[in-house]
Amino acid sequence: MSFEIKNRVAESSLVTIDFDEFINKKKIIVFDIKIWLKDELILIEKVFRNNVNNHDWNDYNNHLVLIQCSNNAIIPHWAYLLISSKLKENGIKNFIGSEEDYNNYSIINSIHNIDLNEFKEKSVIVKGCSNYANKNYYYSLIVDKIQNEVKSLMFGEACSSVPIFKRKK
Repeated sequence: MSFEIKNRVAESSLVTIDFDEFINKKKIIVFDIKIWLKDELILIEKVFRNNVNNHDWNDYNNHLVLIQCSNNAIIPHWAYLLISSKLKENGIKNFIGSEEDYNNYSIINSIHNIDLNEFKEKSVIVKGCSNYANKNYYYSLIVDKIQNEVKSLMFGEACSSVPIFKRKK
């Protein structure tokens, strides 16, 4: 007697949305503005602009650069923009803010840019055990984006899901 174990989940047509997959995979470098401040507190425009223009930005190639200031200095917004512009000029992806801010931005941006054809008339599970599934508004964004396209929407894992929406026949 032959007994074959089948993985019905793997064989199913379920589509899983995992917010972890929406996160940038590039290596991250933090650029801390405080190194260019007098006494790490005061921005002197001429000195700051000179530092931005003469800095070797090549060390940041193939990385995501997070621009931030790690102390309580009051930094004018243009200073962040100046560094961001110089990085952009050198083809370096950058973001003004923390890694958590960037991950949040990445998830929201990915949700907005989802190809709805991937979900048309499919059963979709929004994965519940995700490192980044701690923001409730991600769920409202994903529902708003895909609910009109899917056959059904569930929350959790394929082996243990909670039904959220099912299209009426």
